[in-house]
Amino acid sequence: MAYQHTIAGQRWQFDDLRDLLAKATPLRSGDALAGIAAASAVERMAARMALAEVPLKTFLSEAFIPYESDEVTRLILDTHDAAAFAPIAHLTVGDLRNWLLDHATTSAVLAAVAPGITPEMAAAVSKLMRNQDLIAVARKCGVVTRFRNTIGLPGRLAVRLQPNHPTDDLRGIAASMIDGLLYGAGDAVIGVNPATDSIAALMGLVHMLGDVIERLQIPTQSCVLTHVTNTIQMVEQGAPVDLVFQSIAGTEAANAGFGISLALLKEAREAALSLRRGTDFGDGIGDNVMYFETGQGSALSANAHHGVDQQTCEARAYGVARAFAPLLTNTVVGFIGPEYLYDGKQIIRAGLEDHFCGKLLGVPLGCDVCYTNHAEADSDDMDTLMTLLGTAGLTFIMGVPGADDIMLNYQSTSFHDALYLREVLGLRCAPEFAAWLERMQITDASGRLLPASANHPALNQMRQWRIGP
Repeated sequence: MAYQHTIAGQRWQFDDLRDLLAKATPLRSGDALAGIAAASAVERMAARMALAEVPLKTFLSEAFIPYESDEVTRLILDTHDAAAFAPIAHLTVGDLRNWLLDHATTSAVLAAVAPGITPEMAAAVSKLMRNQDLIAVARKCGVVTRFRNTIGLPGRLAVRLQPNHPTDDLRGIAASMIDGLLYGAGDAVIGVNPATDSIAALMGLVHMLGDVIERLQIPTQSCVLTHVTNTIQMVEQGAPVDLVFQSIAGTEAANAGFGISLALLKEAREAALSLRRGTDFGDGIGDNVMYFETGQGSALSANAHHGVDQQTCEARAYGVARAFAPLLTNTVVGFIGPEYLYDGKQIIRAGLEDHFCGKLLGVPLGCDVCYTNHAEADSDDMDTLMTLLGTAGLTFIMGVPGADDIMLNYQSTSFHDALYLREVLGLRCAPEFAAWLERMQITDASGRLLPASANHPALNQMRQWRIGP
């Protein structure tokens, strides 16, 4: 079905809904690279005006990628909740924007309709919204998940402690981990990106992380961010796996490029659930066992976008995540490079879009606020984005020593950045983790760090262990 809009006597024509959304997207280098972006600001505005008039029901009958050839499309349409959609079924995309911003549309209302909103609907309405709109609505979207602690409560900001090491040295990882814990980081997950795919080395990492958590009785979870097939092997070999990690995308072809399918993700989730580490370990409280990472441009970089704009592909990835009830999902927003998000302005916009779409769909959405060194961006841009996301109710950010990941070679956020956000915005960490920090004399009752000392209880315990060879 073709769409059109006239501005100043000039009629703009759009071939189908896929073309309309691509042309309505704020300018970004990835869509220009794909040859699907609007040719001018006027065409972009015409597309937005036409998009505002499209009924939401249209997204249930006009598939962006054919149902027969894409399992993500089948997942989205087959799991659509018609009852949840009913209260907004009569709206257009423009009406949906106004409804989302209405004061009467509360967190409870948004949670109730989330299963009825498709990723394409979320992507479409985001294209009509200013940055402040994305922040205001996302702030109202509450998504709470649980494993050994509770993530996503109002007034909370969790941190993934990311103690990566270029050679997977256990002592180096442990040093960074203790550094992060003493700064109050680690309630989202203690997650290591391994430098190797050796199952023996991965098993060593899993056991070391689990040992630290158990000995210190930390109410958090660990994750080694290896391929899902490696994690399944580790579960089969009896490793103490908490969370299953996998990078995901919004099309079947892009996921195939990652070496995964929906069936494989289901198998991995069932394997992790069989261990019952979220409910049987210590004071475990939940069974959200999956951790997903995404990023705008992944489908395009794999030549698997089918002409769909990169932000809509990203929203479809959240549709995949939603189906597996993850504890954590985050967009690694500036990691792929300037070919997809050219500068700080584009990275900031993408981060706000991703957070909005994920939360609107009911996905616990964090963000790796990051950039590569060849992008037209710097740490000031990242300060802006993380402050905006903190205001918008971001689920979690990354905590990287010095904000410089020495294994992945990109710029992220530091332990100090998390302290800044919590202090300035009045945020706390996960409640169970906050109680542990106070018990370990890392923070006071208000959540502020206490002065460090050589006789710190956590350090005294660690000195008694031997880690690594």
